[in-house]
Amino acid sequence: MDDIVREGDPVLRAVTEPVHLPLQEEDRGALKSMMQFLKNSQDAEMSAKYKLRSGVGLSANQIGLSKRMFVMYLKDDNGKNVEYTWVNPKIISHSMAMVYLPESEGCLSVDRPVHGFVPRYESVKVRGFDLNGEVITQKFKGYQAIIIQHEMDHLDGMMFYDRINPQNPFKLPQDVEIRSLYEQKGK
Repeated sequence: MDDIVREGDPVLRAVTEPVHLPLQEEDRGALKSMMQFLKNSQDAEMSAKYKLRSGVGLSANQIGLSKRMFVMYLKDDNGKNVEYTWVNPKIISHSMAMVYLPESEGCLSVDRPVHGFVPRYESVKVRGFDLNGEVITQKFKGYQAIIIQHEMDHLDGMMFYDRINPQNPFKLPQDVEIRSLYEQKGK
């Protein structure tokens, strides 16, 4: 956790720089280390041993690198571990419908509880490059879409709590279809 940049550090508020391709060994190594951190943070024994907070996403600026790249490691809808490495990602389309996590969002760079709803698009389509420099385009929905948007915000110098209504943290946008991620459609 000592390598994670905390809120208040200017690197988290700066727009990150595009990564030069083909990927340099330094960038490839950073991405692999970031992924290993996420895996370790989700392993009960490793997280206890090294006092790690569990994370599902990590952007390069959270370790002090102002580069447009991030990693994700989580379980998919079938309970299988999936990992994604994104370099120079762009959201190329998104749903009109939105979702939010009822318990708010958390962040490895934020050491305090933050309460409030963070509106996110229910689904997003992302284009970028993988660890091998290959172009990838993928669609995400639900929880994975929320993670993508959270990490993309980091790359643009935004924190998740910037999206919470400052006057009323639990007020949702009125002009869009929005529901809790865990609420069933049609209810």
